[in-house]
Amino acid sequence: MRLDKLRPHPGATHRTTRVGRGPGSGMGKTSTKGHKGQLARSGGGKGPGFEGGQQPLIRRAPKRGFRAPVRVRWTVVSLERLGRLTGGGEIDLERLRREGVLNSRRAKVKILGDGEVTAALTVSAHAFSASAKAKIEAAGGTVRVVTDD
Repeated sequence: MRLDKLRPHPGATHRTTRVGRGPGSGMGKTSTKGHKGQLARSGGGKGPGFEGGQQPLIRRAPKRGFRAPVRVRWTVVSLERLGRLTGGGEIDLERLRREGVLNSRRAKVKILGDGEVTAALTVSAHAFSASAKAKIEAAGGTVRVVTDD
């Protein structure tokens, strides 16, 4: 058996009826919709989720949670992760994106003080924890706070 040889059994598939395509379609006049009534009209019928007039499930189910559309998304990066970057020297947002530490252009970056710093780094980010700032400066590096907008 090969997948490219699989076919449905004869008679298992049917052509779809092209409703409302005039007398030449073989479904003239009422176009398979019967006479009058809601279902014969264009756009007729009940919408998805209609349950015969009872309260639909989507409206009965409890709603939970809220996410503000303008909330600030933070990406936290530890000093340990910064220490693993190749080279050293200056570390800014563009370099973090190149190295794969950041994957969002809109997220703001906060450096946390987990880990140790051995080299003198110049780090640019939106925010720093107090311990991260102290460790970077103790190693002879500098901290630069970036402001967007």
